[in-house]
Amino acid sequence: MAICRLLQFCCVFLGGCLLATIVQIIFFSPISPNTLYIPPASSVAAFPANKKLQSVIKLGEGFLENPEDVSVDGNGVLYTATRDGWLKRLHRNGSCENWKRVGGDTLLGITTAKDGGIFVCDTEKGLLKVTDEGVSVIASHVDGAKIRFADDVIEASDGNLYFSVASTKFGLHESYLDLLEAKPNGQLLKYDPSTKQTSVVLDNLFFANGVALSKDEDFLVVCETWKFRCLKYWLKGEKVGETEIFVENLPSGPDNINLAGDGSFWIALPKIISERWAFVHGSKAAKHVVASFPKLIEFVNGVKENAMVVNVAHDGSIIRWFDDPNGAVMSFVTNALEFEDHLYLGSLNSNFIGKLPLK
Repeated sequence: MAICRLLQFCCVFLGGCLLATIVQIIFFSPISPNTLYIPPASSVAAFPANKKLQSVIKLGEGFLENPEDVSVDGNGVLYTATRDGWLKRLHRNGSCENWKRVGGDTLLGITTAKDGGIFVCDTEKGLLKVTDEGVSVIASHVDGAKIRFADDVIEASDGNLYFSVASTKFGLHESYLDLLEAKPNGQLLKYDPSTKQTSVVLDNLFFANGVALSKDEDFLVVCETWKFRCLKYWLKGEKVGETEIFVENLPSGPDNINLAGDGSFWIALPKIISERWAFVHGSKAAKHVVASFPKLIEFVNGVKENAMVVNVAHDGSIIRWFDDPNGAVMSFVTNALEFEDHLYLGSLNSNFIGKLPLK
């Protein structure tokens, strides 16, 4: 009799735990997901491994904590923002320095300001400008709402700043929830320094990430990471104000994008999905489970498995690509900047900036 009661108690207890787990997943899940379109395997097969990124020279090794983006000024000084809250400089003579401390681990995209200093995207504070004199917040709200996740920024010749908001729902440390939700929570914003006003250029973007202007500034490219594509937004000409696809079906989600001297673009492609767990993105139920148990995200996330960058022509065609197929030297590369016949690579999984000769 005692054994029967024990078994009955265990069944009731386990059933209660299961019911509680189901209720937690269904009613308290942090996401309201859609399934995610993943490009066909042929799009990956079109980029055979070449291991070129395994040949990088390591700049500032040990001094830089996950340098997500890289910019360069007119004197050839490299700038990057690191997870310890510093903007750091790497000089031509090989020396490195802590330049300005902003604080926090939320600094992402940067670009050199034409009148000196650096524009910085801070996912907590918004769009910043950093100079020798200090740090100022340029844009923290748009249409009355706080800018939640400023990601990347570029300055046009007329002084206007275009910057992306990856998600209006989730913050930097919840970005993988945005991927699991797979909804268009992103924006492209414009800051006009003459009026000091911020406006929405594009809405409903799937994790708006890198931003770059064309060589003639007739169009702008913004990367949609969760769509494996980049969009072209026309700034001049007959199509002004229109949006079209610039490049799509990329082998992974595009991160930062930079203009090259010949008018082409370099796009970093971190591996956002692990093949072993790709099935999760086709199941809303599986997404709820992963979102409710954050430790599972490490299994689903593939960003540390490899590294890839692609060079895309003015018309959106692929010119060339470099990779580290197993992450032996570099992984989670988030930026590729061409300067003086070299490619400078930022990463959220390294303690250096990679420098790769292009000739």
